[in-house]
Amino acid sequence: MKGLKKKRRIQVIMVAAVALALSTALIGYAMRDGINFFRSPSQVIAEPPAPNETFRIGGLVEEGSLQRGQGETVTFNVTDGGASVPVAFTGVLPDLFEENQGMVGTGRYVSGVFQASEILAKHDETYMPKEVIDALKEQGVYVAPEGEDAS
Repeated sequence: MKGLKKKRRIQVIMVAAVALALSTALIGYAMRDGINFFRSPSQVIAEPPAPNETFRIGGLVEEGSLQRGQGETVTFNVTDGGASVPVAFTGVLPDLFEENQGMVGTGRYVSGVFQASEILAKHDETYMPKEVIDALKEQGVYVAPEGEDAS
């Protein structure tokens, strides 16, 4: 009887270990395309991805490159200071999108042009919601970023 309990306990532990390993493998497999950090324009130029690979590109919208085409089509260049990649996007751009501002786009690099399916505008690290600024002003501890009015 004692040997049967020990054998059953070992079987349960082995089944649990196999289930844990299998679930970890499935989670890793499912996330392999979901974890995609953005690439800089310099990385894209140095190692162009395959036309069927979906990835993210991030950088600044190059000044003077923003052109609005027919309908909702917009073209611009994204740069990291070292290289510049032309981007084409059809759709509605985010409110914060403008030249010399950060952006991240999801899409494919086809024939030297990044065909974006989604564009996200990035604000700088000095951004604070109005409510937080008001609360800090009430406490008398708010310090305005350089070049901004503190009133």
